[in-house]
Amino acid sequence: MPFFYDIYYFILVIPALILSFYAQYKVSHTFSKYSAVQNKKAATGEQVARKILNMNGLNNVSVNPVNGNLTDHYNPANNTVNLSESVHSSTSVAALGVAAHEVGHALQYADKYAPISVRNKILPVARISSTAAPYLALFGFIFGFEILVNIGIILFSAVVLFQLVTLPVEFNASRRALTMLDQYGILAEDEITITKKVLSAAAMTYLASAIMGIANLLRLVLLARNRRR
Repeated sequence: MPFFYDIYYFILVIPALILSFYAQYKVSHTFSKYSAVQNKKAATGEQVARKILNMNGLNNVSVNPVNGNLTDHYNPANNTVNLSESVHSSTSVAALGVAAHEVGHALQYADKYAPISVRNKILPVARISSTAAPYLALFGFIFGFEILVNIGIILFSAVVLFQLVTLPVEFNASRRALTMLDQYGILAEDEITITKKVLSAAAMTYLASAIMGIANLLRLVLLARNRRR
């Protein structure tokens, strides 16, 4: 069977791809739905992020607005929590959950949280591997160079490892966010319930990404094994 028509693509990759599309829809739909629910204290995402940072002694971390929708992230290089247009000035419960999640990442760096240190060490290799690995494996299969296939598989394994290590990092940031929103009295109990739904939907995208990576890696391994027979 030709490489471009392998059965493993249909039984492994396509189901993972469908899950990935569903996860993207789920996070977008959930955030949009609960963006209409305003928090009772009328606090903005920026105000909540600033409060949590200050309560944890991270006064040196700035909170900045960035363009885009759900482009929120913490940048350890310049020590900034960057909140998207739909979060920074929003008073929705969904926005506050996202803002607190990004602050959770800032706290991870401050606490020297082990998984994020491991992820950062893998990141440079994963960036290169994500681009190079598929091409190396493809050329190896087309031209019959087993060594290229093996190198491609090894490099792609680094990508999958990065995706797997990302899971505890993201889950932990969400747990920190929910704890702080509750502990500091920022959100009421019913608002915390909504925030859990938003952050759970976001976490699903990372899980789907990891499953997609595992599916592609397993596909490459099985194809390589079949060619050796």
